Amino acid sequence: MEIKIHPLNVNGKYYVDQESCIVDDCCCVEAPKNFRIDNDKYNESNFGAYVFKQPETLEEERDCKNAMDVCPTAAIHDDGI
Repeated sequence: MEIKIHPLNVNGKYYVDQESCIVDDCCCVEAPKNFRIDNDKYNESNFGAYVFKQPETLEEERDCKNAMDVCPTAAIHDDGI
């Protein structure tokens, strides 16, 4: 299956596969400084969670990894940059 990166995802290591995201909100709970869901902007092309800020600290890096680990659909990816 092809990955469709959320259009609001900022460039960088972490990204969300829009096709897999079920808007569970766990990523926003685990890494609120990095993940966001804009409920008021939902439409077919702008659906689900996305990375609005790549991690800049060890704490944020840890939180993003935790978000990736707890995502129930494995929609969060790390391209290893």
